Amino acid sequence: MRQKTKKTKKRASSVKAKQRANLSFRMNILFFSVFVLFSILILRLGYMQIVKGNDYVRALEQTEEVTVNTSVPRGRIYDRNGQVLVDNKPKNAITYTKLQSTTSDEMLNTAKNLAKLIKMDTSKIALRDKQDFWIKLHNKEAYAKVSKKEQDAIIKDEKLEAADKQAKLDKLVRDRITDKELNSLSKEDLQVLAIYSKMVAGYNLSPQIIKSDNVTDKEFAVVSEHLNELPNVNTTTDWARVRDSDLSILGSTTTPSEGIPKDKLDYYLARGYSRNDRVGKSYIESQYEELLQGQKAVVKNETNGKGKVVDTKTTFEGEPGKDLVLSIDSQLQTKLEKLVEDQLLTAKATGASSLLDRAFLVMMDPNTGDVLSMVGKKLDTDKNGRTVVNDYSIGAFTSAYEVGSVVKPATLLTGYKLNAITPGQVLVDQPIKLAGTKPKSSIFNRSGAIPMSDLTAIERSSNSYMFQTAMKIAGENYVPGMALHVQPSDFAKIRNSYAQFGLGVDTGIDLPGEFAGFKGEELLPGKLLDLAIGQFDTFTPLQLAQYVSTIANGGKRIQPHVVKEVREPSKDGKELGPLVEEIGPTVLNTIDNSQYEIDHVKQGMHQVYFGSQGSAASYFRDAKFDAAGKTGTAQVVYYGPKKSAYGTQTLTITHVGFAPYKNPEIAYAVVVPWVTTSESYTAINNIIARQAVETYFDLQKKDLKHNEETVGQKITKSSTKDSTNKAQ
Repeated sequence: MRQKTKKTKKRASSVKAKQRANLSFRMNILFFSVFVLFSILILRLGYMQIVKGNDYVRALEQTEEVTVNTSVPRGRIYDRNGQVLVDNKPKNAITYTKLQSTTSDEMLNTAKNLAKLIKMDTSKIALRDKQDFWIKLHNKEAYAKVSKKEQDAIIKDEKLEAADKQAKLDKLVRDRITDKELNSLSKEDLQVLAIYSKMVAGYNLSPQIIKSDNVTDKEFAVVSEHLNELPNVNTTTDWARVRDSDLSILGSTTTPSEGIPKDKLDYYLARGYSRNDRVGKSYIESQYEELLQGQKAVVKNETNGKGKVVDTKTTFEGEPGKDLVLSIDSQLQTKLEKLVEDQLLTAKATGASSLLDRAFLVMMDPNTGDVLSMVGKKLDTDKNGRTVVNDYSIGAFTSAYEVGSVVKPATLLTGYKLNAITPGQVLVDQPIKLAGTKPKSSIFNRSGAIPMSDLTAIERSSNSYMFQTAMKIAGENYVPGMALHVQPSDFAKIRNSYAQFGLGVDTGIDLPGEFAGFKGEELLPGKLLDLAIGQFDTFTPLQLAQYVSTIANGGKRIQPHVVKEVREPSKDGKELGPLVEEIGPTVLNTIDNSQYEIDHVKQGMHQVYFGSQGSAASYFRDAKFDAAGKTGTAQVVYYGPKKSAYGTQTLTITHVGFAPYKNPEIAYAVVVPWVTTSESYTAINNIIARQAVETYFDLQKKDLKHNEETVGQKITKSSTKDSTNKAQ
């Protein structure tokens, strides 16, 4: 019994010893771990202070590069001879740059001081700005207009975010400001408001123009003298866009107060623009915005630990926009505008011209696509009831008309291509009488039967020949009284062929807003015949110019363009800068006709001018130049701007051509919609075409003579024509 007791005591003593040993080991591990962790912490702190200390100091003194909205000159626009069409005029400007740390009270104080030195236009101050300004001046009184109960209801509304709650409260306050209270704003208050509202509208670190229109020399000087008293205010040079031409295709730009149009806001903001940037609103100014805009300055803002800007350094001064050289010849443009305007007014003075209000003339180089002249004139009434003539050159590619017989060369070439007819084929010109319809005939032959070739059909402008060609395309041979059966595919065959010439499709002009025209929706057999003589679908004047260019150059549809060169900014506006890019000929497609077929049709167009029975021979037979063309008259139902005259029967007259006949330099199209509501009219389409060609060649002779006289002298771009290598 005693031995057993001794053994038990030894066992208990051993367990306790082991427990003490384990506890000691664990404590040692814990102390060691703490030691290691503190060592790591000390090493990390040492690394941050000694190795990375300067980096963190620099982070506190943050440096930020920001692109700012400096006013750099927009690119100039020249004509093809170096004459300035759109320039920039420097003008004095006063700006304000808001910093991240700028408070509204600081801006208000600066606005009050600045208002003592300059005079602002207060007529355009928005009601909202007046209300907000009155609230700022009478804050306690303003918010007293909303009861505590109403305020509590807004605050407790869980559906609204904090910003929405404040906006709802502010709206209640604004709605309760009376007219009397707003009218209590003095003239001095409104002057301050006009400045303050522009300051508030600006963006951080981006100069906001406070005043740039009519800044007097005195105002500019006085503000410059007091800049040390006007934080973040500066005097600088702004630029105003100046146009030396009324040509509407030049387009326009927004003002700094307008900024970026709302419908294009996201587009421009994604490209680094500011909301108050001036941008192109229309046509060339809009199409080439990114080239004309220039590059803004880049500044480096150095901030202290509190985020306040302590220094600003310019790292890039900014760069003016690229200059554009147009294909337009401004001298030719001016003369052709006068020609079209005179003929339009002459036609308007005759009887039955109540619907006549516009006329177009497009002239282009058929080999390069250079648009040499784009004339559009429109009759309007001013506020005094007097008739005025306005530029409507944009209508040459944004409005479309039924153009009549000028499409007949395309109809013949379509017939050849689809093996419906062959060059030289003779058909009988006769009235076409289909079952259940009235006869359709040529103007010169209402009842007879005249055998004629395709060339004579072009020369005399035979409707009947084209009707029968359309029937053959549809797989039918004409028999008097027959029932004509056509398929939708027959319309598509002709339209697809026309499209190869540029009719009924976008021409590809480098201008926004082009209209492709309207395709007639009816599929009646008679409408197929109308399509073949240009009295169903509508086409633009520019499409006609591209179409006749395609025939003139031997079958290549060339993309027309109004910009021919992009250049580095000119230093003085007189000598052009270095060439950046030249816009060369772009062939969109080649028509599916042989050269023989094209030349054959060109011969028929030559007979239009010089044949014994040519439809324009009386206007061109005695011309000193050799050319070819086609006249057109379309009987149309009026659906123009005068709604009261909808449904009136009227005539649209047209003309297309090219010159010289063998090696064309120009192709041209004339469209005069709704010239008369009777059957008689003066063919101003032919008069305009004849005189336009003469004007072009007269100017060519003068330029040639001028160049010969200046041989051996220094010739600048601004005084001579740019020599263009034309594809033959």
